[in-house]
Amino acid sequence: MINTIKQLLGIGPKADLAELVKQGAIILDVRSKGEYAGGHIKGSINISVDALANNLGKLKDKNKPIITCCASGMRSASAKGILKSNGYTEVHNGGGWSSLQNKIR
Repeated sequence: MINTIKQLLGIGPKADLAELVKQGAIILDVRSKGEYAGGHIKGSINISVDALANNLGKLKDKNKPIITCCASGMRSASAKGILKSNGYTEVHNGGGWSSLQNKIR
């Protein structure tokens, strides 16, 4: 029961994002096209959080790990919720894209 509560609150062991990327995780940048053009993680996919629900077809495998990122972590948290509510099983909020980039190097 305590582990379930911790999971719901996002407390507990953090996923090894660098390892997930090495294993083929998708990095989903949910910032606007303009923000993405100003800098992003190489190989990431850009679908703005506003357009995500209408573009789920671009993320075909619902069991493949997905790491969401944005500028600060707020939109990526929203994107994680959208994905989880649509049946994606392994979604992680990577927070801000620049800090995520440093974590996965």
